[in-house]
Amino acid sequence: MVLCHTLPAEGSGKKALPVSSVFQDSMDEFHSNNNMIAQFSLMDCAHILPSGKTIHEKFKLNLKKRPTIFVSGKVGPPKQVSEKHLKTGHMLTKLLKGMLEPHAAKIASASDFKTKCLNKNICALLLKGGSPPQALKDAVKNLLSSYEDVQFASVDSQTMLLPGLEEHLPEYETGHHRFVVFKKVSGGLDAKDGRLITSIAPLNESISFNNMSTLINNVQNGSTKPKKLSSIPQFKTRSKKLEEAEKAKRERANKKKEAPKQNPSTGSTDNDGSKEGRKAEREKRRAEHRSNNPDYKEMTPEQKAEMERKRRARMEQESQKWNIDGEEEGEAADDDYDGFEDEEDEDIIEDLDGEDEDVLDLD
Repeated sequence: MVLCHTLPAEGSGKKALPVSSVFQDSMDEFHSNNNMIAQFSLMDCAHILPSGKTIHEKFKLNLKKRPTIFVSGKVGPPKQVSEKHLKTGHMLTKLLKGMLEPHAAKIASASDFKTKCLNKNICALLLKGGSPPQALKDAVKNLLSSYEDVQFASVDSQTMLLPGLEEHLPEYETGHHRFVVFKKVSGGLDAKDGRLITSIAPLNESISFNNMSTLINNVQNGSTKPKKLSSIPQFKTRSKKLEEAEKAKRERANKKKEAPKQNPSTGSTDNDGSKEGRKAEREKRRAEHRSNNPDYKEMTPEQKAEMERKRRARMEQESQKWNIDGEEEGEAADDDYDGFEDEEDEDIIEDLDGEDEDVLDLD
């Protein structure tokens, strides 16, 4: 943090202007909390550099906005602080902490969701079901300092809904928070990078520092394999219509998960079109047929083989009836066809290509 402060020339007899109280109060607040993430310095922004430009010209600082304060270093190239943050020292301190201290990115739009979370290598997303308690705030704060290479983000689930993700998470309840870790598979936001593909590892346990930290560790070291998504989740405003659609989608997903566990012999005969459903339907029909035929006896392997032989013989006989390569009415088939039509064939083709008055025009 740098304050533009020009001292009077030696021998001019002028007194130096006092240091800005906003700058001084912010510095005192940082030092009182033993917070050393920022350094405070004074600089003569009217100093002329070897290039011939002054410091304020090089950094494009507006000296008419007083106090003239700019930040540089970890936050990037020198950038002047807006006047709206220079009303009090505490406001300037709050701005600095927001710029320098690690914090979870706030997701407020679909664009934010893609750039601040999905496009990162690993992103830990907290879906808030209301105002988070202090314990949760402290847990996230500790995670931020423990995993500097992980992007953290949060979204307000009370107002926003994420189709394509909700069915993989515990169902939304007001006041309950959810947590999920995204891991990018491939692609990116630029067309040259290809389609963005991501995967998820939801937290199915209670929200706590230990549980969230364990999940992130497991995703990083590969002990937990995230589930690849067929498409990236959407970001929409919560509504009753969307909630009903997500509820129906969740029910279908749960039914599909339970379907393989059903035993067809137990009477579960709902044919939902799946492999298990069709198999259950066949078993049901077999059981009905056997119950309706008391004299039914299971065929032996030899009988099944004989039935298959007869079936193949019938198929062979039927195919002979439709064999166009055989002889018809004593006229031998032409085995010397050389790939070209003779004159008779050409006449037939011309007749087919011409207009026939006897053909009914359906157009």
